Amino acid sequence: MIRFRRLVWGLLIAGPLAQALVRPAEAAPSPEPMPAGGFLERYAATYRFRLGRPTAIRVTPDGTAILFLRTGPRDFEQVLYEQDVATGVERVLLTAGQLLDGAPQTVSDREEARRQRRRIVARGITSFQLSTDAQRLLVPLSGRLFVLDRAGGKVHEVTIDGGRAEVPQLSPDGMQIGYVVNGDLYVVEVETGFQRRLTDDAAAMVTNGLAEFVAQEEMGRHKGFWWSPDSNFIACQQTDTTGVERMHIADPLRPMTEPRSWPYPRPGRTNALVRLRVGAVDGTSARWIEWDRAAYPYLATVTWTENAPLTILVQNRRQTEARLIAVELDKNNIVMLRPLLEERDEAWTNLDQQMPHWLDDGSGFLWTTERRGAWQIELRNSDGSLGHVITALQVGFRRFVHVDRQAGLVWVQAGGDPTETHLEQYPLRPDGPQPQRISQEPGGHEAVFARNGSVFVHRFAGMTGEWIRVRGTDGRDLGELKSVAETPPFGDDLSATVRFVSVGRSPRMNAVLIHPRGFDEGRKYPVIVHVYGGPTGVMVTRTARRYLLDQWIADHGYIVVSIDGRGTPRRGRDWQRAVKHNLIDIPLQDQADALIQLGEMNPSLDMTRVGIYGWSFGGYFSAMAVMRRPDIFHAAVAGAPVVDWADYDTHYTERYLGLPADNPAGYKASNVLTWAPALSRPLLIIHGTLDDNVYFMHSLKLTDALLRAGKPHELLPLAGTTHMVPDPEVIRGIYTRIMDFFEASLAP
Repeated sequence: MIRFRRLVWGLLIAGPLAQALVRPAEAAPSPEPMPAGGFLERYAATYRFRLGRPTAIRVTPDGTAILFLRTGPRDFEQVLYEQDVATGVERVLLTAGQLLDGAPQTVSDREEARRQRRRIVARGITSFQLSTDAQRLLVPLSGRLFVLDRAGGKVHEVTIDGGRAEVPQLSPDGMQIGYVVNGDLYVVEVETGFQRRLTDDAAAMVTNGLAEFVAQEEMGRHKGFWWSPDSNFIACQQTDTTGVERMHIADPLRPMTEPRSWPYPRPGRTNALVRLRVGAVDGTSARWIEWDRAAYPYLATVTWTENAPLTILVQNRRQTEARLIAVELDKNNIVMLRPLLEERDEAWTNLDQQMPHWLDDGSGFLWTTERRGAWQIELRNSDGSLGHVITALQVGFRRFVHVDRQAGLVWVQAGGDPTETHLEQYPLRPDGPQPQRISQEPGGHEAVFARNGSVFVHRFAGMTGEWIRVRGTDGRDLGELKSVAETPPFGDDLSATVRFVSVGRSPRMNAVLIHPRGFDEGRKYPVIVHVYGGPTGVMVTRTARRYLLDQWIADHGYIVVSIDGRGTPRRGRDWQRAVKHNLIDIPLQDQADALIQLGEMNPSLDMTRVGIYGWSFGGYFSAMAVMRRPDIFHAAVAGAPVVDWADYDTHYTERYLGLPADNPAGYKASNVLTWAPALSRPLLIIHGTLDDNVYFMHSLKLTDALLRAGKPHELLPLAGTTHMVPDPEVIRGIYTRIMDFFEASLAP
């Protein structure tokens, strides 16, 4: 078993706050187990037991109130709530029904596509924005703009002309709203309703103020324009998709509807051309920002905060170089570019959308980097030079949380053990307070802070349950942020059936085994591997809700296994970049080697009956596993698999495989079609017909290749379904079919 490694900084577990966090909320007793069928119905109806949990949590800057969205336990309709920190009393702030006066909610095709990029399946109020002082709140709904003045509780609609408002953003002072209509950027004054058009050059293939597909799906950048902190200027992206290949999605279930068409750049082909300009909101002084777009075509991140310049990070096409640039306007509104730093990596540079995070006085900024071999957070001076490194390599930095410049503290999520994520506190400067681990309980810890640093919301999920508490940074427990999510039939505590182990050569791989309840040590059980295996996700975490479905599968008489081999994150630069130029050879070898060793360590594993399943990259991995290693894997379910990487998008694929012209061997080796004629084991392919991320053509190309090669297989098309599957009936049907498939394929 992997043991937690103490941080080499001599990390202290001390102080009133740390002592307070040792005492989690008391967990409710676990209910008696229910039949497997009862679980699947509830799992599907509650969207994997996620409905009813607070999301989009924001703490007001002064720490007096918490705003959040929440559905009912079996309802996708989100409602906006506010909770008073002092009293713990929550109240409904707004509902979609109130705002629309009972009219049905409408979502345009482009908005639905943006929700897919954000993995949003909820309805009702799906987002809200606060002014800097939190006195004014914007709720966009059905292409309309609703503003709430929190002090008086008055809500009014800001009406606009010309069509639906896309991607609206409230100005920092709360007095204006920026939005896009028909590809052009506008602003409207909240009080008067006066509208101003800021761009007028939209065309069929040109938009302003909208992030392009790869920015949303692969970079994690969803904005296409940015307010200046004083609300007087806007930086606006222009996207030209002329020459970008378009993908068309027709709904075969509804052939009477028009197909939808989207620009979708495939590897080695034309990307969208992205430019950035900045101008005053009165419509004057618009200036283009001219960096070397030929060398650095990707606009990766943009930030503009108080007392800091507009700052952009740009990447080269191969994603091996990134430049951070300060954009400054002189008194005549002339644009000047000031380089701050460069990141270089011969494999690829990862992005962090939280960075740079400028200090509130503009004296410097926080920056995250892997240049020393693992993620670290640094303090940089305002000219980009290194101040000092805040976290050591062994810390296992995951994510920036909060900085308090006056107290000299930086809060982060980190974990030396890749299966855990903790809240930790570090000195902003070398002469500051000692590092301190704030959270104690094994599992995953997250936090959202008030800007003044007085209060934070602490979310925890572990192997024995989960909770959300409101904390003071002085150590006070200020109450609970309530979840109304249903508890799984067998409870939140899976510690009795889930076993964590380490396997393989040094460095060891993390693995987890989920045993059936009522496990008999004297019996052999068929094995099902639940896999992802890609460079953006891990499977082995100390969080019970990660294993709920796996527990249900295990209760059918299986042992479920997950393994995180090379190519996955959280283990340092070299570990993840082992997949450069080939996405399958090393990860598949690691899975096979680990599984063989697990079989040697655990006599209960029947290694003659091993199935594997996964979704997206995990679906790709499952198909490859059963084709290339039929000696290990005897049946596979491939959900929404990428089959031919030449058909996926540029930014993701070229990051790992490079350009097709530079790496034809890697593209061929990583292509499922290369290995399709070798299929000798049962394979079930599942795919949504309306998937606009991994297009349905992937599975169609695979089934066509298998048919032509005379290889029996099964295809389950999900009519009207995208890459996400929220429909309870479809969820229930998918996993019922998967279990039927494995029971037939892995029968003794």
